[in-house]
Amino acid sequence: MSSCCSSPPFLPDFRALATSFEGKHGSVKYWVKAELHRPWLLPVKAKKEFIVFEHIDINTPLLLAPQAGTKEKTLCCWFCASGPISLSAKIERKGYTPGESIQIFAEVENCSSRVVVPKAALYQTQTFYAKGKGKEIQQLVSNLRGDPLPQGKSQSWEGKMLKIPPVSPSILDCPIIKVEYVLMVYVDVPGGLNLSLSLPLVIGTIPLYASTSRTSSISSNCSAVSWLGLSDPPEAPPSYSDLAISESQRRDCLRGCDRHNSEEEDPASVLSYITEFRYLPPPLYSEVDPYPAPVEDCGSSDVSWPEACPSR
Repeated sequence: MSSCCSSPPFLPDFRALATSFEGKHGSVKYWVKAELHRPWLLPVKAKKEFIVFEHIDINTPLLLAPQAGTKEKTLCCWFCASGPISLSAKIERKGYTPGESIQIFAEVENCSSRVVVPKAALYQTQTFYAKGKGKEIQQLVSNLRGDPLPQGKSQSWEGKMLKIPPVSPSILDCPIIKVEYVLMVYVDVPGGLNLSLSLPLVIGTIPLYASTSRTSSISSNCSAVSWLGLSDPPEAPPSYSDLAISESQRRDCLRGCDRHNSEEEDPASVLSYITEFRYLPPPLYSEVDPYPAPVEDCGSSDVSWPEACPSR
């Protein structure tokens, strides 16, 4: 008969742990070791690796703020200068999660003599610190490109989508490794330096709430529908007095209905009658009781007053 033993759970303070990560020049890994010591026998050892994620909530005001920028550049070749190239770009927010798509709004104007191509790329920057020194590596994560833009033309991106593949979340508080992301929107200039904009991003672990997404979507669509003209205001509904009928009219309708039933009229006419009077509003309120209670004679007087009668 075998026996087993268990140890109390050991839970470290995960708030002080950096996100698990493995890079080219360094890594952040976590594992637990356990040893079972037995008399006169070799100890039994076990080792298990586990993954830690530092939660980054992108629903904070800082990460929900839009990112935008504008740049302009003039190409020069010796003593000849061509027209400028201008670039402006904007994204809806700073925080995203893996699997989301970044909507890029951009405007490129080419007044130079060259054919340029607008592009966008998502880069991951890994920075490793050791002995007071740091080493930085930048890797391409995802990219897209627009159409070639000839001289004197402009191009607009109205929410061009760049999908974020499965990547490690941002690591910002670790003293030895830092992982950052940046969206580069740039104009590829052949034979010259590119015109580029850097929009910093934070890749988090807690996705955007549904309510926040709907609010952001409604806010972004307000400007798109503001130019729509509204038609004339609808007519006011009819007043209640126009639809109400008196008590005498209602009684006449009921008597007419009994008469029709007794004479066995055609079913079509009965159906039209029901349709006509089915949705009539209630009768007008009246303080006069149409069915007064009989009044007892409380004296020799010809006039009887109900309130003068003694209560029974």
